Amino acid sequence: MPTQILSREDKAATSAVSETPEQAAPAASLQFGRALLVAVLAAAVVSLVMLAFSWPTVTSDPKDLPIAAVGDEEQIDQIAGNAPDGMLDLTTVDTRAEAVKLIEEREVYGAFVLEDEPEILIAKAASPAVAQQLSTIGTQMQHSIDQQAISGLQEGSKKMQEQMQKALEAAAAGQAPSQGSPAGDGADPVASAQEVPQVTITDVVPLSDDDPSGAGLAIAGLPLTLGGIIGGVLTSMGIRSRRMRLVGTLVYGIVGGLALALIMQTWFGILQGDFAINALAIGLSIAATVGLINGFVSLIGPAGIAVGAVLTMFIGNPIASLNQPKEFLAGSWGEIGQFFVPGAAGTLLRDLSYFPDAPLALQWWVLSAWLAVGIALILVGHVIAHRKAHAAAH
Repeated sequence: MPTQILSREDKAATSAVSETPEQAAPAASLQFGRALLVAVLAAAVVSLVMLAFSWPTVTSDPKDLPIAAVGDEEQIDQIAGNAPDGMLDLTTVDTRAEAVKLIEEREVYGAFVLEDEPEILIAKAASPAVAQQLSTIGTQMQHSIDQQAISGLQEGSKKMQEQMQKALEAAAAGQAPSQGSPAGDGADPVASAQEVPQVTITDVVPLSDDDPSGAGLAIAGLPLTLGGIIGGVLTSMGIRSRRMRLVGTLVYGIVGGLALALIMQTWFGILQGDFAINALAIGLSIAATVGLINGFVSLIGPAGIAVGAVLTMFIGNPIASLNQPKEFLAGSWGEIGQFFVPGAAGTLLRDLSYFPDAPLALQWWVLSAWLAVGIALILVGHVIAHRKAHAAAH
């Protein structure tokens, strides 16, 4: 009689048929509980992802924006009073040149120059959102100035009418006109209209013509983060040797940095400035993520991919302040985000492109530190694995 070979499904079905109802009930209950647990955990993960990416935008609020101001104390107080409560953090400077310097060094987002000809300095390259808000304040200032001018014209016209009436009455009575004639004291509406100051809005650091809205620069951090995660997954799963993973991390950073710089700067025109420095910054940022994932994988196994992805994508990216100023985020999250790879990389590329006078050391050190952590984890994982293999051999 030929031997009958049963598949796993056949065996399971045969076993299920042979089970009594009392035995099948606990097994079905266990499977139902497992399915319920997996579904709840999956929903929780989706909820956390949604919260991580939507929370910074939903809770964003313009506050404590560093802005320079040139003018006397009364004028500056008036500007602060017209702006929404807590929105501006004004720094008084003496000249327009000082204000421009602070903008170019990224110490402030813009400036109010409250002189004879009022001017608002903006920098769309720093933040299109802040530039728009400052422009709105400029519109409100102009409206206020126009209203004051209209009030002055109306008051001058009223005085002229009163004086003309008095002159007519004096002439009818046969008296000589008084010295306060319309020509002497009345306001000239045309002259008053010509003297109304106009608020000028000047973009000190504009965006490039290839990225006029700044959208390309704002979303540049996401491809860098995804590129680092994908590189980390491929190198950690495709390279068995821990030491060779270190080599793969460095090579990936070099090649990826050059490739992404070619796309972002030469092709799309998103990045400005020196190509080699931009390529180095991109390469360092993606190598930091790749090294981090490889380090955790070398240390704790495949679960390290999830750890690296959570640190970069689900924690670092939402608080990176790529789409809005870091001051918009609640609490100190905007500042904290600058110490993760996405935040440091985004700020570094923006400054390299448009603000060469801004201090860049912090961003370079942050990215280098994350890469160093990844390399250290790879080496530690290699040493631990080598010791375990040596112990097993003896």
